[in-house]
Amino acid sequence: MAKCEICDKSVNYGNQLSITRSHISKRTSRTFKPNLRTVKTIIDGQPKKIKVCAKCLRAGKVTKA
Repeated sequence: MAKCEICDKSVNYGNQLSITRSHISKRTSRTFKPNLRTVKTIIDGQPKKIKVCAKCLRAGKVTKA
């Protein structure tokens, strides 16, 4: 399953709305996936590859190796 190892962000579910003539006519289900990147980081002094979302990378929560 797609999941960030720092903030535990994972797949969310919602509705995709079909808009025709200024009102909603149909709703279908869809998934919202996190923007994950595989990054080589240093954890406990050892280099390790983990999956991290782009928001955690930009925030500086991960130190790259």
